Amino acid sequence: MDINDNENQTGSQLNIEISEEVAEGTYANLAIITHSHAEFIVDFVNVMPGTPKSKVKSRIILTPQHAKRLMKAMAENIQKFEAQNGPIKDLEEMAFPLTFGGPAAQA
Repeated sequence: MDINDNENQTGSQLNIEISEEVAEGTYANLAIITHSHAEFIVDFVNVMPGTPKSKVKSRIILTPQHAKRLMKAMAENIQKFEAQNGPIKDLEEMAFPLTFGGPAAQA
């Protein structure tokens, strides 16, 4: 989905601002998705190999309609990415140790 879609739908341009803190982003390598009849909840987690506990780094709550729009936008962007860069391999297809070559973590 393109921001210009909003302009076409409403007839006015949407001005979106982002703070420096949010612009830095938050790394996540796991998403946990749950839902009720009224909303989808996506928790983004950064799981570190060898550590027994991880914390949710960000939670996004969406209406079912927006969740579906996000799914379509992600599918479109993955198609574009793969057209430019080749197929994205699933983690199951990649052979790498979960320790990433480093020593086992200890708490």
